[in-house]
Amino acid sequence: MEKLFHLKQHGTTLKTEIVAGLTTFFAMAYIIFINPTMLGENSPAGMPTTGVMIATCLSAALGTWLIGLLTNYPLAQAPGMGLNAVFTYTLCGTLGLTYQTALAAVFIAGAFFILLTVTGARKAIVDAIPLSLKKAISSGIGFFIALLGLNSAGLLSNETGTVIGMGSLAVPTTLLAVFGLILTIVLVICKVKGALFLSIIGASAVGCFMQFVFDVDMGITLPSSWKPALDFSLFGSVFTGFGDLFSVSFASLLSVMITLLLVDMFDTIGTLIGAADKAGYLDENGNLPKVESAMLADAIATSAGAVIGTSTVTTFVESTAGISAGGRTGLTSIVTGACFAASMFLSPLLGFVPTVATAPTLIVVGVMMAGSLREIEWNDLEVAIPAFLTILGMPLFYSITDGIAFGFISYIIVKLASRKIREIHPLMYVVVALFLLKYILSTL
Repeated sequence: MEKLFHLKQHGTTLKTEIVAGLTTFFAMAYIIFINPTMLGENSPAGMPTTGVMIATCLSAALGTWLIGLLTNYPLAQAPGMGLNAVFTYTLCGTLGLTYQTALAAVFIAGAFFILLTVTGARKAIVDAIPLSLKKAISSGIGFFIALLGLNSAGLLSNETGTVIGMGSLAVPTTLLAVFGLILTIVLVICKVKGALFLSIIGASAVGCFMQFVFDVDMGITLPSSWKPALDFSLFGSVFTGFGDLFSVSFASLLSVMITLLLVDMFDTIGTLIGAADKAGYLDENGNLPKVESAMLADAIATSAGAVIGTSTVTTFVESTAGISAGGRTGLTSIVTGACFAASMFLSPLLGFVPTVATAPTLIVVGVMMAGSLREIEWNDLEVAIPAFLTILGMPLFYSITDGIAFGFISYIIVKLASRKIREIHPLMYVVVALFLLKYILSTL
């Protein structure tokens, strides 16, 4: 382990890495149940639900192992939220593609990412982003995942007559989330090792007690059978979908491919920057060493995931949960990937961990990631305006990519208005042009 992951060099131990890997897994294990709901038999995609669950676990394990071994960073991958919505409601719903054809589109996007990565184009795009925007991306992701946590906890509501408001504390699951948040805060402030993981276990235990002793529905599900349903029917179905991929109009196909490319690229870039900043991996210029390897792992996992039978695989912001628990090497990823692989056989046990039990972890990790705010020069409006729009856009648009887009576009506007054109990296023009093209095509 020491030779492979250099634990001492990174100031970590085997125990810490295992706890961090488990913490990351439980923070993102919800995808095992949400992805089958998004892509399953009752959705526009109409995929076999059990097959999607197996594909989700396999692709998450493969992607997480890849990024851990290629980079030695404590990052995790799985089919991305938002990207699965594009797959289901845009490709299969609006365009009417079969899920096999939609998988073919995802495969092509992944192959194109591989090409961009090996040619260095993807790294060049990352290096072209100003340091202030990288810090804003890190903070914005913190607010975004905190929003995910608050929403999952039931502490947010749109039924208050306003755009957003506070949820009801009369809901038992929300009360459990509040308990979990208090427990998480206490454990973190007291600097208990593995605090985030322990808070998830503690909240789950209380949830089980409330449901099985007091008969209160906490969202915990008992297995109908302890025998795992290993459904590999989706494996290889992508290869039957290439023939119909070009049956849609060119404008629609172009819009879909741009959406897949931009959402995956900037969700990944944003997550890599945010997680790397949290772990202290960024250099003095805000660049991430071995970023090519990280993005190559992401690109390979996307195409491999399409072959296995799921929507785009991407790096998860919940990786920061494991980093906050002390994870510093790829061993954290190996543990997380092993948990996903084991989930194919032990998935009934995951029903004992309610979604609200992981929500407090996301909220507290969001607090931790917001520390990058102090490194942004807020007194300089040329820096503050793009940074603010990036940070604000992510949670309010419910999209890392759209937050980055508004930040990048405003950055170009600010530099042009201040007549500092030479400070704009040429690739920023290319990226902003792609964002604008995406938005224009979405209106057609």
